[in-house]
Amino acid sequence: MKLFCLDENRSLAEAVAERSGVELAKHEERAFGNGEFKVRPLESVRHEQVFLCESVYGDASRSPSDRLIRLLFFIGAVKDAGAGEIVVLLPYLAFMRKDARTKERDPVATRYIAAALETTGMDVIVTIDAHNLIAFDNAFRCAKENLSAAPLFAAHFGARLRDAERIVAVSPDSGGVKRARAFSVALGERLGRRVDLAFVEKHRSEGRVTGAAFAGDVQDAAVVIIDDLVSGGTTLARAAEACRERGAREVHAAATHAAYTASADEVLSSAGLESMVVTDTIPAASSRCPSMGKRQVVLECSALLAAAVERLRRTAV
Repeated sequence: MKLFCLDENRSLAEAVAERSGVELAKHEERAFGNGEFKVRPLESVRHEQVFLCESVYGDASRSPSDRLIRLLFFIGAVKDAGAGEIVVLLPYLAFMRKDARTKERDPVATRYIAAALETTGMDVIVTIDAHNLIAFDNAFRCAKENLSAAPLFAAHFGARLRDAERIVAVSPDSGGVKRARAFSVALGERLGRRVDLAFVEKHRSEGRVTGAAFAGDVQDAAVVIIDDLVSGGTTLARAAEACRERGAREVHAAATHAAYTASADEVLSSAGLESMVVTDTIPAASSRCPSMGKRQVVLECSALLAAAVERLRRTAV
């Protein structure tokens, strides 16, 4: 097998490689003066099982579109070089939030992204906490695996909140209730007691977030607001305020993907959170939200990805 990564995701890929007992294979990324580029493997991949570890996200250096095109070009180059099977480890994949047509003539980006990736020759996709698992399953026709960060969060909060008399897992919108329930079950099993569940109503349209209904009881509880992604931070801040208004004793937040925008630092630092816990599916989370300081915790997800690599290596043909 060969394990590749493009340059900007190297720290995560190196951790996966170390856990998997392999070295990262060599590749070339070359820029041209007009903004075009090429990417290619520098090692033979003929008849090999090839793993590629790469998150697609946006930051100040590259847009998600730029990273997506680089990923597509590299998958295509590996396929053309005769790879036997291509497994793409995509801890975070941008554009997947637009998974349904909510307004007339809306795009369904999830389906378009899946078609583009599969056309280049990808055989298997592995991701972590897909935004909408049903949409993810329906969009991709190839073999796929969605990993859950719930065990990582459960281990962290199991240690931090072990002395709390009562814990409630809160979804910041009704669509994330299954995710919050999975976390509550994992945390409850770790602590050996019940972890309750609640959710906040949320509607988003044209950048505005509305909704005031609250289901569940958080009075005198330690609350963990759980989501798949934090971007501007408004959704988590609204949920934190709703929990405090209803008597929560302490409020923490956890989100798998730290897709912070420029406003996130100010919004989250003033949201009254005891902690903000994310994973390293997107690099440099701490530097993009510095005002949180020690209240921000970044958990490593390399163990999840390495375990998936081992499963797929054993079953590969």
